[in-house]
Amino acid sequence: MNRRQFLQVSAGALALSSLSTYGIDFADQKKRVGLIGCGWYGKCDLFRLIQVAPVEVVSLCDVDKQMLADAAMMVSERQVSKKKPRTYSDYREMLKEKDLDVVLVATPDHWHALAMIEAVKAGADVYVQKPIGVDVVECQAMLAAARKCKRVVQVGTQRRSTPHLIEAREKIVKEGRLGKVAHVEICCYFHMRTKENPPDTAPPENLDYEMWTGPAPMRPYNKLVHPRSWRAFMEYGNGIVGDMAIHMFDMTRWMLGLGWPKSISSSGGILMDKNSKSNISDTQSITFDYGDLQVVWQHRTWGDAPDPKYPWSAIFYGDKGTLKAGLMGYDFIPSGKGEEGVHRDVTYELEQFPEDKTEKDLEKHVAPAIREHMKDFLSCIATRGRPVADIEEGCISSVACILGNVSMQLGRSLKWDAAKGQVVGDEEANRLLRRPYRAPWVHPEVGA
Repeated sequence: MNRRQFLQVSAGALALSSLSTYGIDFADQKKRVGLIGCGWYGKCDLFRLIQVAPVEVVSLCDVDKQMLADAAMMVSERQVSKKKPRTYSDYREMLKEKDLDVVLVATPDHWHALAMIEAVKAGADVYVQKPIGVDVVECQAMLAAARKCKRVVQVGTQRRSTPHLIEAREKIVKEGRLGKVAHVEICCYFHMRTKENPPDTAPPENLDYEMWTGPAPMRPYNKLVHPRSWRAFMEYGNGIVGDMAIHMFDMTRWMLGLGWPKSISSSGGILMDKNSKSNISDTQSITFDYGDLQVVWQHRTWGDAPDPKYPWSAIFYGDKGTLKAGLMGYDFIPSGKGEEGVHRDVTYELEQFPEDKTEKDLEKHVAPAIREHMKDFLSCIATRGRPVADIEEGCISSVACILGNVSMQLGRSLKWDAAKGQVVGDEEANRLLRRPYRAPWVHPEVGA
């Protein structure tokens, strides 16, 4: 055993020996795992799962042959058995085997619904990336499928498993140190919208672009769509709202125990950068109205952040204090005198998991949260309970953000009927709850 192998085994042993708080023995969680979508975050999620339990990754699926081959090699180096997984270009062929206990879905957003629904029908418990779907009916169908098939489904909104945010929720919010909270600002000011306008080209030979496009509208291939830059186009997702707002909105709901908002209104658009090929908004605000509480989102892909320490964050305003919460830490600022403020930084686990130090493109500050999210997922698989980011919570957060985009498109506020799953008194808005699918792909239905 060389030093690298020793460190990996030691880190795994440490992880497996310190998980008693979940009430299960993670060393027994020898699940057979498959991954659909072997890009950046698919591998990131999968490698965190390998770190916390002795799973056997038996199947990988991707429409990019080179990405698939690279992922298979990396998995064989990471997992205990050192075996190479089987590889597939079509997730349906992978799921036909019906020999997977767990499936991770980390495709571009426009593929989440079909892959996740087929995975639960094949008998697997599923970890699906956020947002769960690209339209409202997709999200509703995914929730219905999970419940019908009695599968555990964890959504990749891992702020709910971030150590310092768990502390903020327990020690600041739940202990009442904010007092009454009537306003929350959630935001992202990263300059993450591409400014490029490259020409369309033929797709690379290693990419099955027809299958990559799947149910989405067929656009001419452009280097921006693959890998990783597909969020520049609304055809494949919901822009920065679907990427970044859902995290902070979901975290806010979890922190405060919120369900469905009563109404949603949004404005914005492409106000600054008119020259990019990207068709997602560069400026947008959304108000999620809960009556005596408003959660207000703002993103801007230009200019400076109001608070450089919290460029992607949630700021909770209470009558007793303010809580600033983000990926890199939190700050509690009490109102008046007599109470001390609190500051916490993000937790890193680089010594416990030394492979994190060298993993390409890993968000090292997020890795501990993903590991905790995977532990919660595995514990619920063992107990058949509902995980912290259960598919229903993912549905609420995803749908609310999607409705923000619908509101901006229509230029009016939308009143939401959660029981009926429709916008009240607005048939035009209700027609936009379902995106048309490109043939031969068929849009999933609730109860189908």
